[in-house]
Amino acid sequence: MEYIINQLAKDFSIRPQQVADTINLIDGGNTIPFIARYRKEVTGDLSDALLRDLDVHLTYLRKLEKRKEEVCNSIEEQGKLTPELSAAIIKVKTLQEVEDLYLPYKQKKKTRASVAREKGLEPFAIQILEQKLTESELAEAANKYIDEEKEINSIDEVFQYAMDIIAEIISDNGTYRGVIRKRTYEKGQIRSTVVKGKEEENSELEMYFDHTEAIKTIKDHRILAINRGEKKKALSVKILAPVEEIEEYLKKELVQDQPSEYLLKTIIDSYSRLIAPAIEREIRTALKERAEEGAIKMFALNLKKLLLQPPFKDKVTMGFDPAFRTGCKIAVLDKAGKVLDYATIYPTFGKGQIEKAEREFLGLIERHQVDIIAIGNGTASRESEQFVAEAIKKTSVPVQYIVVNEAGASVYSASELGTEEYPDINVSIRGAISIGGRLQDPLSELVKIDPKHIGVGQYQHDVNQKELERVLEATVEDAVNNVGVNVNRASVSLLRYVAGVNKTIAKNILDYRDTVGSLKNRKELLKIKGLGAKAFEQCAGFLRIDDGDNVLDNTGVHPETYKSVEKMLKLKGLQKEQLGKKDQELFKDMNYSEMANQLEIGVPTLRDIVKELQKPGRDPRENAPKPHLRSDVLSMEDLEVDMELIGTIRNVIDFGAFVDIGVHQDGLVHISQITDRYIHHPTEVLSLGDVVTVKVLAVDLKRKRISLTMII
Repeated sequence: MEYIINQLAKDFSIRPQQVADTINLIDGGNTIPFIARYRKEVTGDLSDALLRDLDVHLTYLRKLEKRKEEVCNSIEEQGKLTPELSAAIIKVKTLQEVEDLYLPYKQKKKTRASVAREKGLEPFAIQILEQKLTESELAEAANKYIDEEKEINSIDEVFQYAMDIIAEIISDNGTYRGVIRKRTYEKGQIRSTVVKGKEEENSELEMYFDHTEAIKTIKDHRILAINRGEKKKALSVKILAPVEEIEEYLKKELVQDQPSEYLLKTIIDSYSRLIAPAIEREIRTALKERAEEGAIKMFALNLKKLLLQPPFKDKVTMGFDPAFRTGCKIAVLDKAGKVLDYATIYPTFGKGQIEKAEREFLGLIERHQVDIIAIGNGTASRESEQFVAEAIKKTSVPVQYIVVNEAGASVYSASELGTEEYPDINVSIRGAISIGGRLQDPLSELVKIDPKHIGVGQYQHDVNQKELERVLEATVEDAVNNVGVNVNRASVSLLRYVAGVNKTIAKNILDYRDTVGSLKNRKELLKIKGLGAKAFEQCAGFLRIDDGDNVLDNTGVHPETYKSVEKMLKLKGLQKEQLGKKDQELFKDMNYSEMANQLEIGVPTLRDIVKELQKPGRDPRENAPKPHLRSDVLSMEDLEVDMELIGTIRNVIDFGAFVDIGVHQDGLVHISQITDRYIHHPTEVLSLGDVVTVKVLAVDLKRKRISLTMII
């Protein structure tokens, strides 16, 4: 355990004591959001992102230590574990290195070498490898192994069997494997070529039809694209290793002054037949895992930014789900998200239907005094935006619109949850409700959809799905707990992501609300079935009650510090009723160190408490820039080179960012056009949801591609 603590301290540049204390908290069943928010003094104020990375590394190191123990036990059972080998296994830092050392002792399936050993050729193989006999002496020694009963009929067969054993001995040498792997990675290339006859149907992979790139510098998105092409059987992929250099290295390690011709042949055979294919598999796997990890992290970063987009609170919202043949579905939501009205209109069905659609559409706007219209970006979105932009010019209601990403809305519409929430509303209308809801409160709406379907990833369907699910679950959990949840209004979908609350407890909270009524204080949470003391400790600070008995229940202050808060208010001569009234003035001259000592709590906790008390019920999303609202429409045909536009970042990827500039085709700002200084990754400058000024570099109407620059 000491090794793990020291290694994590080194990896994360933190103190060993911080690591040890954090591990104790994790092992004690505490959730990451709870540790990050309410145990800052214990962890040294580590962020939720760092805590999650530390947890992942902890799991890996524990797996590594367990594997080391298993390997040592296995070799010891064979009677082959020496002190030197044991020390070497204990010293290594990766699972790959453990497996390299274990390779010679690993029980193998039937191989050419194992067959040769069964025939008794190992002693002769060792003689060749030791290089103490001349060619004639080797031939004489080989003659003794000819045995018809063992089906060894000639000297050539004796040598072949011996060479098979030597090839495996060379291949199983962990040191050789390590050097060859490193040289292949550092000096090798990855090459992809198109499979004949697959060109036309895979034109999106054209740049990889004849592509060669250094292994050590290839970008993650290219690895994923190549792997996708290979999976589709459109590309053939090969690792090109520095073969001559590797063979020379092996000869230098194995060959003495007068090498046996058989040994030289065996070295080449061992590398080409055994080592090279294994190293290729290992490097391809390592590249894939690295690329997947990068893609998953990018997806998680985009997802968190999307979930934390500022809500359009207190706005009557219309969700507009575009379509051609089946008509556009409209749902009007009140300021709290409750469905007020809905309809289906046909604005693309000829003059008569267009006029009727316009009357219905404007009637809904004027009847409900709609503030904002959220238009989905799917099929017929372009035509729907044109209709909306023209129609709202004819009303006195000051309404604006925005095109939103409707990814996942149709999945939600037909889901069990969609049916449960709106049992009496047609499945097609539910999509419009979802589109409107994700503008009013993105977090509350988007948690209803499998994160994979939200559409802000890069190759999300090509990566390890189990790991993707784990990371995305953690991302949603962090976002939900960062904002906090109103326990009396939240859905099961939202509640289940609160620290300490699972789906069963979330359903029990709803059952309690239905039978008993709204919760009046946080203590009442303990009356909910399945929500015991530990779950209460984890979730209480993240659940809000905005109209209850205690104003502190509408803050991120944890109940465990209520007594300290009351003592502080008494010392400052303040009443709870004054909280949030004069924001900055209440705690203006606070001496945090002195007050923390008086209250017997840590300074980080005290700062968090004061921040919450200054504005009970605050929403951390309120300070984020809101998406750009529109009242008129542009098309790609309207764009001209050098035109400046305001846009919203819709997706950040390895090679740039896609920007919504209001023309139904997101433009690409390549990484080289984000800033005039060098950056390693777009995330150093941009985040999903950022509102930016861009200039048009090029417009390709045929391919529907827009190139943009932020260097203006």
